Amino acid sequence: MTTPAQPFVILLVEDEMADAHLVKLALTENQIPAVVEHVLDGREALEYLRRQTARFAEAVRPDLILLDLNMPRLDGREFLAAVKQDAALQAIPVVALSTSAVERDIVGAYRLGAAGYITKPVDVADFITEIRQLTQYWMSLVRLPKHR
Repeated sequence: MTTPAQPFVILLVEDEMADAHLVKLALTENQIPAVVEHVLDGREALEYLRRQTARFAEAVRPDLILLDLNMPRLDGREFLAAVKQDAALQAIPVVALSTSAVERDIVGAYRLGAAGYITKPVDVADFITEIRQLTQYWMSLVRLPKHR
């Protein structure tokens, strides 16, 4: 688990503000000590990760990326492919958070290198529970590489 000097950082790549709010609410409700950096699409996410613009010059490398698949400009699939082909970024775990339960989408995300795939539940209480389980797994059980 990370130390207070180095909080667990989640990069949330989500174009729907309501869904982004729900992820943040779930973390708050579950008292998850994480910093959430939110960007609206894959292009912004790559700019964040590569610190390409003045806006992201001080960006902190995330411990985990939560990724919506269907977004404008650069969608989740294109972003995932770009991250997993970039030697400097490919070790960052990416979990797809999608409304789609279509097998083609699930298999496609894993083929592109996703570390997990979660179908967003309709029920808010179920969503909050899933985010708690997801973050507990990544923050408590998994050993992540040191990268800061």
